[in-house]
Amino acid sequence: MIARAAILACAAVLAACAAPEAPPRRPDPAAAPAQSCAEWFAALDAAIDQAGVRDAEAVRVAGYPYLRVNRLLAALAPRAAREPAALAALVERMAALDAAAREHELANLPQTVLAELPDLATGARAEARARTRECARALRERDAAAPDGFAALVSQARVPDAYSSGLRALGLYPLTRHLVAAGVRAWERETRAAFAGGGRVGAPPAAGATLVRFAPPAAPRLSYEEAARILAEAARNPLGIPEPGEAEAKRLLAAHAPSFEIEVAGDADRFGRLYWKSGQQAPAVDPVAPVVYTRLAHTLVGDRVLLQLVYTVWFAERPARAPGDIYAGALDGLVWRVTLGPDGEPLVYDSIHPCGCYHLFFPTPRARPRPAPDSLEEWAFVPQTLARPRAGERALLRVASGTHSLEGVAFVSGLDSLARYEFVEEEALRSLRAPGGGRRSLYGPDGLVPGTARRERLLLWPMGICSAGAMRQWGRHATAFVGRRHFDDADLIERRFALELP
Repeated sequence: MIARAAILACAAVLAACAAPEAPPRRPDPAAAPAQSCAEWFAALDAAIDQAGVRDAEAVRVAGYPYLRVNRLLAALAPRAAREPAALAALVERMAALDAAAREHELANLPQTVLAELPDLATGARAEARARTRECARALRERDAAAPDGFAALVSQARVPDAYSSGLRALGLYPLTRHLVAAGVRAWERETRAAFAGGGRVGAPPAAGATLVRFAPPAAPRLSYEEAARILAEAARNPLGIPEPGEAEAKRLLAAHAPSFEIEVAGDADRFGRLYWKSGQQAPAVDPVAPVVYTRLAHTLVGDRVLLQLVYTVWFAERPARAPGDIYAGALDGLVWRVTLGPDGEPLVYDSIHPCGCYHLFFPTPRARPRPAPDSLEEWAFVPQTLARPRAGERALLRVASGTHSLEGVAFVSGLDSLARYEFVEEEALRSLRAPGGGRRSLYGPDGLVPGTARRERLLLWPMGICSAGAMRQWGRHATAFVGRRHFDDADLIERRFALELP
């Protein structure tokens, strides 16, 4: 009975993240093109949900079917609403989030469902894309022309958090959190011991494993001065968001890409490209093609928006260390993030696994940890403080066999390895080739990666996280069992560190 209630509560919180919390605004009957477009979006959304191909990275905005929002834009919305140019820039970025999501949703929509959409002469995917773009433009122009067209935007532009208050109530969270917190403190002690003296970088591998180092593709050195110029130019917009162009983004990603020192004891320790394999419930990993998935992100510090560089590696599984291992299962990985100052120098690094678990912070001397507001809460666990990296240096990450846990961080430069990986934009995972034809996202409509559930969810559901341990899409990473914390919280870094900015 309790398990059934927990499942229902979990389904409710995932549904809240997947759909607007309020019905769309009724279109003006006098505006025939806008009304027709509102009907198109309603039909399209119904088809997407029916087919189970909803993209969960950004959240739809109730009343504005052509807009989606993430945590950064939600945080900027109240400020942007006070200035017309900033509001227009906010709407532009929210429209871009929706356009990207719908591009993937339409690519993943089965042809049989696509053919049933109304107002399509041929039922072709290209026609549906064009209709979606035209209608997004028409509705946006209508709202921009109306005096109160965006009046509800600030209140509706919000992202539900990834925690279920229902699950926490059902699981007696005020009591059970003490037990989980004790387990978290034990893990922190073990991790701190592993990182003692700078961690295990360069140490011999565990018995039965081989130490293999992977470096990023060779790239010209980027000075901090040049990086600062790129960031300053990229932030010349009404919202002050550093948005480097494609070429500049690649230079920044290449300059700060980590090297990996991995203990390899078997195929489970070889990272690579993700793909769907016929007959498998979970995605597979091709270790013949070692790739690191990249994306850009942002964090707010006061009135400034800082650029973050994100790198993710995927492993085929976390193998069981013993019978009944509650952490074992299909797919595992490691996410490494670099927060850059406006001067182009890294301020703080942090890392999680793609389940949102094991959140570690690695501040430089320019990021001073702030005290936790609650001694029980998971706030900012710092197992190792790093020196200020010099231009041309990048992080070297020691990764354990099996658990793929970080066990040390150092800085390297130059050609530190002959084994190299390639970059792939994480965006590609939102629409992959499916066996037998068609396309399929890595992620389900709930933002979870199918087939990656862990048994730990049966113990940790009272903490309010649905399917704890399962791999997740960007924007869905709850990173604390005790307290509330998301990897993409706009104020995550600012609340935990006093940053020294130029």
